[in-house]
Amino acid sequence: MRYGSTSLMRRAAAAAVIAAALALPFGAGAEPGDRGRAHEHYDERHGHNHYYPERGLRVRELPREARPIAWHGERYWFHEGVWYRPIGPRFVVVAPPFGVFVPVLPAFATLVVIGGTSFYYANDAYYRYDAARGGYEVVAPPEGAPVAATAPASAPPPGEDLFVYPRNGQNPDQQARDRYECHRWAADQTGFDPTRPAGGVDPAAAVAKRGEYRRAQQACLEARGYTVR
Repeated sequence: MRYGSTSLMRRAAAAAVIAAALALPFGAGAEPGDRGRAHEHYDERHGHNHYYPERGLRVRELPREARPIAWHGERYWFHEGVWYRPIGPRFVVVAPPFGVFVPVLPAFATLVVIGGTSFYYANDAYYRYDAARGGYEVVAPPEGAPVAATAPASAPPPGEDLFVYPRNGQNPDQQARDRYECHRWAADQTGFDPTRPAGGVDPAAAVAKRGEYRRAQQACLEARGYTVR
């Protein structure tokens, strides 16, 4: 009987370990049961095509590289397009307040032009680049911004469909600077700027010019130590 009880106890303990393992959350320590993509959404607006955790999701820990952001006496954290705020001993995924400023965006932020103005887009939020401050401000969705996807997942916007790997271990700040500077250099070299309607060239020449822009952008990034595909 003692052996049988011990065996049952061991089985129960093993089952508990397996159950705990299955309950491990995705990402940065979500609440029990918040795993997989059941608590994520797919943002395909502007052909952005990225998964993000749902707003309102509570997590136990922040991603290791989350960047603290102070705003009007409140404390936020920003990581890869996702904003967090503390709530008790945990953190909750939130929408960023308009006007909050971040020095760097993820390299995959989508560059879009609405009403002749350039914006960066990620995770249902729009950003404007502020050259004086050297970073990006969260702004209200511009008039004319789509409320749903306008392009299929297979058709990213011009200049944004490159896969860029930091071969020399460049940190996110350096990656963002290099991406922007190579964009500007490629636009200057080719006369094609994907932030402008039709790239700022004759529509009949847009396809060829876009190809030149991409080759120039790739050459610039590779010269700075990235693998580009």
